[in-house]
Amino acid sequence: MIKENETEKRRSREAAKPIRHFRDLDVYQNALATGLRVYELSRKFPTEERYALTDQIRRSSRSVCAGRVARPT
Repeated sequence: MIKENETEKRRSREAAKPIRHFRDLDVYQNALATGLRVYELSRKFPTEERYALTDQIRRSSRSVCAGRVARPT
């Protein structure tokens, strides 16, 4: 039996569901999830990198989905 990949599964579930907002797009949802993951990973950077490299990485990850990435608390 051939195993479906994640994109095919998502498309089959949402085939009848129209896209009404840009937030419904898979690419936006993936970009948002990636931005949040980058933020989580950057929290583990060394303290001496907190204000230079970490800040740049976080700002660039927010621009990927061209929207505001909520910072986890």
